[in-house]
Amino acid sequence: AAATQAPETDVRFAIVGRRNAGKSSIVNALAGEPRVIVSEIAGTTRDAVDVRFEIDGKALVAIDTAGVRKRKSWADDVEYYSYTRTENAIERADVCVLLLDATEKSSQVEKKLASVLEEHYKPTVIAVNKWDLVASKLKPEDYIEYLTQEFPGIDYAPIVFVSAKDSTGLRELLGLIANLDRQSRHREGTGRVNHAVRTILEARGPTSSLGTRAKVFYVAQIDVKPPTIAMVVNKPDLFEGTYERYFKNQLREHLPFSEVPIKLVFSERKREVRQK
Repeated sequence: AAATQAPETDVRFAIVGRRNAGKSSIVNALAGEPRVIVSEIAGTTRDAVDVRFEIDGKALVAIDTAGVRKRKSWADDVEYYSYTRTENAIERADVCVLLLDATEKSSQVEKKLASVLEEHYKPTVIAVNKWDLVASKLKPEDYIEYLTQEFPGIDYAPIVFVSAKDSTGLRELLGLIANLDRQSRHREGTGRVNHAVRTILEARGPTSSLGTRAKVFYVAQIDVKPPTIAMVVNKPDLFEGTYERYFKNQLREHLPFSEVPIKLVFSERKREVRQK
C-alpha cells in the first residue's frame, strides 16, 4: 500500500468565548468525527491539554482555553487566571475561533475578545453554536447581519453555524481554520500588490482638508502571519482613521487575503538633504 502523506505543519487554533458557550463540547464533537485521529499533547500549564486532530491529511491542534467571565464577576484569581490563559492561547494560536451561543445575545465578554483578536491580528472564524435550537426561528442571513453590527472590527471573519450536539458544521469549521491559516501565510508578489494599491488609489484616494493628495512611492509585502504591507508615502497621516479601514477592505477584495486581517506599515519618504 502507498504510504499516506504526512500532514503539512500543524495548524494551532484556540476556541475562545464566554463560559457555557460549548467550547469543550465542540472539541469533544470534533474528536468524535469519523476518520479523525485524535491525540493529546501536554499543554503549557499543568491542567491544560492540547488536542491534535488529523483529518483528510490536515493536522489541527486545539489549544486549551478556559471560559471567560466579565471582569467584575471575577470572584478570585481563578477567574483572572482563566482570562490570562485565554490571552496566552490567542497569542499561541495561528487561527482563533470566536464561539458564540446562538440562544444568547452577544455580551461584553465576546466584544472584548473580538477586540483582543483584532489587536493581535488573529485570523478568526466566528462559530455560532447551538444553531439547532434557533434554526426554526432565525434565518442565517439575518443573524449574519446582526453579527456584522455587533463585531464591526472583525467584519471580514467568516461565519459558520455549528451544533456540537448534532455534530453539524464541524467539518466546515475545520476547513475554514485551515483555509484562514493558508491565507495568513500567503506571500503576494510585489507587482500584484502594487497593481492593487494603484487601482484602489485611482478609484478613491485619501485627501486632506487642504487638498493634499496621497502619493505612494513604494509598496511591498514584507511579512506574513499577518500579511504585512509596507508603504512609503508622502503623508502617512492621510491614510489614518476611516480611510485606512476602507483601504484594508479594498485590499481584501484585490488580494488573496479576503478573510484575514492585514497589517499596514506606513512611512514617509524623507527628502535628501544635500551637503554643501
